[in-house]
Amino acid sequence: MKTTKVILGLSAAFLLIFVFCTGKNFAQDQKDGSPQLTIYNQDFAVVKELRKLDLKAGESEFRMDEVTARLDPSSIILLDLKDPNGLKILEQNYESEPLSQGLLLDKFEGKEINFEILDADGKSKILKKGKIIRSGYQSQSLAYGYNYGERVASAGSPIIEMDGKIRFGLPGTPLFEGISSDSFLKPTLLWELWAKDGGTHNVELSYITGGMKWEANYNAVFPEKGQELDLIGWITLDNRSGKDFKNASVKLMAGDVHRVQEMRQQYYYPMAKAGREELAAPPSVTEKAFEEFHLYNLNRKTDVRDNEIKQVEFIRAVRVPSEKIYVYDPANAWRYSYGAGEESEKKVWVMIEFQNIEKDHLGMALPKGKIKVYRKDEDGRNEFIGEDRIDHTPKDEEVRLYIGNAFDIVGEWRQSNYVVNDDKDFADETFEIKLRNHKKETVEIRVIQHLYRWSNWEIKSNSDAFEKVDSATIQFKVKVKPDQEKIVTYTAHYTW
Repeated sequence: MKTTKVILGLSAAFLLIFVFCTGKNFAQDQKDGSPQLTIYNQDFAVVKELRKLDLKAGESEFRMDEVTARLDPSSIILLDLKDPNGLKILEQNYESEPLSQGLLLDKFEGKEINFEILDADGKSKILKKGKIIRSGYQSQSLAYGYNYGERVASAGSPIIEMDGKIRFGLPGTPLFEGISSDSFLKPTLLWELWAKDGGTHNVELSYITGGMKWEANYNAVFPEKGQELDLIGWITLDNRSGKDFKNASVKLMAGDVHRVQEMRQQYYYPMAKAGREELAAPPSVTEKAFEEFHLYNLNRKTDVRDNEIKQVEFIRAVRVPSEKIYVYDPANAWRYSYGAGEESEKKVWVMIEFQNIEKDHLGMALPKGKIKVYRKDEDGRNEFIGEDRIDHTPKDEEVRLYIGNAFDIVGEWRQSNYVVNDDKDFADETFEIKLRNHKKETVEIRVIQHLYRWSNWEIKSNSDAFEKVDSATIQFKVKVKPDQEKIVTYTAHYTW
């Protein structure tokens, strides 16, 4: 049975971490005894629960079950709510792996056991004893952040010796002796405790566990015409911790929380008005700044069951102004392969921009996640037109989505001239950009050009106005009429 043994001395650092995560007095917040979860979008969570321990004065042993299968034993905090100094953990063992056939085979390696199979008539039959040479068992239970006692040597199929012959695989159903008193049917903490007084102790148990995560998913819907989108956001909870949490109070932490590897206000949601005031439903999720992160609080308790994916709507913003932009960036190496010759990139990107601001019906810190984009067709159907991911986006910042490439807009980019004069330490490079618009309306295309030859440069000549984006990038905003080809040229003069 997999055991992690820890001799505990609670440090002030761990205590402070959990006090910060709790936010307010846990005992007051959870009078009904329901668990509290703070789930991070990095595949771990902080669990806080109220438990009752019946102990004798002095030292005693106690089994604490109903914990997760991916608990981090070093994160355990056990506090007596009545007397913080009245209870101490002297020693702790974490039995992370429940009893199973594979685990028992592993325990009986080198020993003989009976096997049960069905005979030709379908009746049960006890075979002679077989010796387990190799169990074939490999532990699947990994505590969060550490591979506690992970087994590698026992990988492979079982090997059984029977009647002097070696057999790969089990000959039948293995039969074991009865379960011993030290066997565990679920993940369990086995404590050696010291209590100042005997009787019932109301305690707060806190720990970090792996196997729990959340992510944000968004759906943006455009009307048949126009660029005002409706944005609906979902929080998706995924519990793979090995434990159910009933009637849990859930908080979600967004941000990049650093962990050692060895292991502000309530969201204001303005409803669209249609001639009269409408009763607004209370938000399912509220948000506030917390340290360098953001906490999202589910405003109603919920069951978070093991191996369950749960979704909660957390944002619904209507008529958010946005802008569609076309970007031609042929030398962008991270999205497309670089090329300045005949095979240069011809695709023009389609992008959506909107502001995460209150006057545009948003203004909430948006956690990172995937946004699916739809537009209604003339039949009122939502047609999928692309998707992208956003990073954590504070309020009052811009959101930009890449949703695909334009079908009816084409770009061409070629180097038309290049002259280097080593004697006078300069080079001149000329580019020609062709933009063709096959749409029925005029479009504006942002042409991005990277001046990569040297840090000292100036534009010697140019057919269209440009703006300097940064020390090595310029941008042309070019309007192209329907069924028109527009040619943009410029010459960059480099000196060194």
